[in-house]
Amino acid sequence: MSITVIIPTILRPLTHQQKHIDMEGSRVSEIIDHMDQQYPGIKEKLVANGNAHRFINIYVNDNDIRFQDGLATSLRDGDVLTILPAVAGG
Repeated sequence: MSITVIIPTILRPLTHQQKHIDMEGSRVSEIIDHMDQQYPGIKEKLVANGNAHRFINIYVNDNDIRFQDGLATSLRDGDVLTILPAVAGG
C-alpha cells in the first residue's frame, strides 16, 4: 500500500531535498523503517526509545499518532503521513 510522506525542510538533506516521498507499509513504524533503509539516518531523527521523538510530531491524515497507537498506528492505501518538527518559543 502506497503512503505519501511529507518531509519537513530540516530533514530534506537526508531525502535528497525531496518534499514528498512514497513509501510502502501498513504501520507508521514500517514506513519509518523503510525510509531509513532508503535514506539512512532519518530514523534516528524521528524515533527515540521506541517512540516518536518528543520534538517530532507525526500525523496520519491530520491525526496526531500520539493520540492513536503511536508508531503502531495502522495505515491504509493513500494515507498521508506528515512529519513536523515541534516549534517552541515564548
